[in-house]
Amino acid sequence: MKQAKKEAVTDRRSFLKLAGASAAAGGAAAITGETPAQAVEAKPRPSLYRETEHIRRYYELAR
Repeated sequence: MKQAKKEAVTDRRSFLKLAGASAAAGGAAAITGETPAQAVEAKPRPSLYRETEHIRRYYELAR
């Protein structure tokens, strides 16, 4: 019986610690006044693969 009561106290303590930390983090974010970063449009990357003469020769010999 005492163990069940002790677990309940521990759970409440954990909840209050988490709630306090969340409130502090939210307050710090509000104080900084930074706006969320804008999404940057990704540019398509050029292909790095180039079929050079020696690669074409390898393909021919591998057939």
